[in-house]
Amino acid sequence: MILTVTLNPAWDVTYRVPRLTPHGSHRVASVLQRPGGKGLNVARVLHALGEEVLATGLAGGATGALVTGALDVPHAFAAIAGETRRTVTVVDTDATIFNEAGPDVRPDEWAAFQESFTSLAAGASVAVLSGSLPPGLPQDAYATLTRLARDAGARVLVDAGGPALRAAAEARPDLLKPNEAELTAAGLDAAAAGEAGALVVSLGQAGMVAVTPAGCFEAVPHEVVPGNPTGAGDAAAAALAVALRDGTPWPRALGEAVALSAAAVAAPAAGEFDPDVLRRHRRATKVRETSCPW
Repeated sequence: MILTVTLNPAWDVTYRVPRLTPHGSHRVASVLQRPGGKGLNVARVLHALGEEVLATGLAGGATGALVTGALDVPHAFAAIAGETRRTVTVVDTDATIFNEAGPDVRPDEWAAFQESFTSLAAGASVAVLSGSLPPGLPQDAYATLTRLARDAGARVLVDAGGPALRAAAEARPDLLKPNEAELTAAGLDAAAAGEAGALVVSLGQAGMVAVTPAGCFEAVPHEVVPGNPTGAGDAAAAALAVALRDGTPWPRALGEAVALSAAAVAAPAAGEFDPDVLRRHRRATKVRETSCPW
């Protein structure tokens, strides 16, 4: 079983418009509302791939009830007193995202979640820790969960940014998966991040680079896929979580991550992917060994 953690989930509202014009009035072509958050997107992709997955995290208030009530994957969320946040994404040819900060989490709620997480991690082969931290949680929250998961026998993938990413690296997870901006903002380089195990950096339309004990590899997508890139990194994390569980060689793991990421861009919403695009990119994505870029 793969366990995904979303400490700061959201109720996502996605608007599609022909063209986003700042300070203008827009007619919305379509509206999609659903549970959101990076870990939930990972869980949905894994579930669609037929993988056994369990989503956990923190949820509270009326918005939290909306999130947990609408989840279409197995889940075990811990209740908190604060109100779960909302996000708004406006999609034209790209995506513009408005993120609320999230609820204040009390120390006793965080302590209770750690106990619950430890129990769930004991039944997991991989734990995926991803997304922002809500106010009230310490910046080393992912570092704490990394240690708990590894003590329980699970491998760990962390997809985060800023101080949370830097602290998580010190706890030595099996894989860090930031994008290039997050890696830079965290003040990490390949050597520092690589001490955690392996590092996969998303480069947007340019693909991904992996810095691993087996060497450095670069995967370039077959073509630029138009659509909504919001959940592309989460789809890549899903592919890499499966690769961690199965011990997949890094070139093949990276190629699958790029292919699934491209397929996610082609889907209407984060947490989904286009099977035809996935099949096409699986065949055509190029992976090569490269010099380490950082």
